[in-house]
Amino acid sequence: MIFRRDQMDFSALYAALQTGAGLTELLISIACLAAGWWLTRVAYRRWFAQHPERYDQFLPYVGFRLLQPLASQLLLLIGAVLWVLVLQRRAHVLLAFAALLFWMAAIRLLTALIREALPRGRLERHTESFVSMLLWLAFVTWTIELDDVVIGWLASISFRIGKTELDLSTILSGLLWVSVILICAMWVSRAIEKRVMRLSEIDLSLRIVVTKLSRIALVGSAVLIALPVVGIDLTVLSVFGGALGVGLGFGLQKIASSYVSGFIILLERSIRIGDRLMVSDRVGYVTRITSRFVVLKGLDGTEALVPNDLMIANTVINQSYTDQKIWSSVKVDVAYDTDLDLALRLLIEAARHPRVQSDPGPNGYVTLFGNNGISLEVGFWVLDPENGFLGLKSDIHLAIWRLFCEHGVKVPFPQCEVTLLPTPASVSSGAP
Repeated sequence: MIFRRDQMDFSALYAALQTGAGLTELLISIACLAAGWWLTRVAYRRWFAQHPERYDQFLPYVGFRLLQPLASQLLLLIGAVLWVLVLQRRAHVLLAFAALLFWMAAIRLLTALIREALPRGRLERHTESFVSMLLWLAFVTWTIELDDVVIGWLASISFRIGKTELDLSTILSGLLWVSVILICAMWVSRAIEKRVMRLSEIDLSLRIVVTKLSRIALVGSAVLIALPVVGIDLTVLSVFGGALGVGLGFGLQKIASSYVSGFIILLERSIRIGDRLMVSDRVGYVTRITSRFVVLKGLDGTEALVPNDLMIANTVINQSYTDQKIWSSVKVDVAYDTDLDLALRLLIEAARHPRVQSDPGPNGYVTLFGNNGISLEVGFWVLDPENGFLGLKSDIHLAIWRLFCEHGVKVPFPQCEVTLLPTPASVSSGAP
C-alpha cells in the first residue's frame, strides 16, 4: 500500500500544519491541485466543449474524470520525493493530499463503471451521486478509525427469520455482493448491446431482440449467482416461481401479454423502426420498440405509447411495410368552359416536385362534374412521407395557382341567381 491510515491521521496533520514546513507543504499541495484543475479545463475546452456527445462514450468520460485527481496526485508525489531528497525530512501533508486524490480517482472510476452499466437518465445520475456519497462516507469512516466501531455495531443488531439468524452486517454485505454482480452483468450487457447494434448487416429488429435476450439472460444468471453468495437456498425459487405463475395468470395477464407480443413483433419483423402505421384513428411513425409498448410519433410531434398486445390482437395498417413511398393527391375545381386537356397538363406540371417520384410520375384525373364546376385531381407518389405532407401540398397548390393564372384557367366559385317574382297586389295595381 502506498498510503497508510497513519498518513491520514487528523491529529498528525494538525500538528504538521502548525509548523512552517507544514504550511509550505500545504501551499505546494494547493498549487498541485490548481495545476490539475487547469489541465482539466484545458482538456474540456479542447475535447469536450464542442463535442458534448463524448460524455456518453465510456473511455473519454473516464479519462476526463480521472485527469484531475491523477495529474494532481502525480505532481504531489513528485513534490514529496523532492521534499525528502532536498530537506531530508518526511513529507506528511503532501502524502495526505496524495492519498485523498487516490481515493477520489478510485471513486470516480467505480462510479463511471456504474454509470456505464445503467441506462441513461435520472436513475443513472442519481445512482452515480448516491454511490459516490457512500464511498466518501466510507473513506471518512476509515480515516478517523471508526470502521471497526461501525462494523461491530452492525453485527450487534441481529434478528431471526424462521430458523436463520441474520444481522445488519450480513445483510449489507449480501446487498453489496448482489449489487456488484448485477452491475457487472449489466455492464457486460451494455457492451454486448453496443457491439450488436453496430452490425448494420443484421436487421434492426433482430438486433433489438438479441440485445434484450442477452440482457435478460445475464441479469437472470447474475441473480442465480448472487443468491448462493448471500446464503439464500435456490430451492426457494420453486415457491416463488409458482407464485409468479399464478400472478401472471391473473393480475399480470395484460403485462405478460404485452411483453410476449413485443418479442413476437421483434422476431417476425412485422413492425420496424421508421414504419408509418395507422392504429385506430392515429397515424404516426415508429420511433422506438420496447418490450411493453411501441412509440408512435405523429406528424404534430406528439407520441403515443401503444401496448404491444394491441398491435398483435387488432388490425394495424402498415403504410410502409414493403415500400416507404405513399400515394397522395391534390384536388381542384375548374370552370365548365375550361380546356380540360390543358388543365390536366398544368396539374401534372405543377406536381413535379423534388419530393415526388418521377417514375411513375404524377397523373391527372377528372373526378366529378359538380354544381359549380368540374373537379380535377392530380395524384403522385411521395418519396419521403416522414417529412409530412403540408409543405409539399402547399408548394403544389402555389404552382397550380401560378400556372392557372398564366394560362387563363379559372377556378369557379359558388354563384346564386335571385329572381324577383311580382306579387298579386302589384299586378292588379299595374305597378311596374
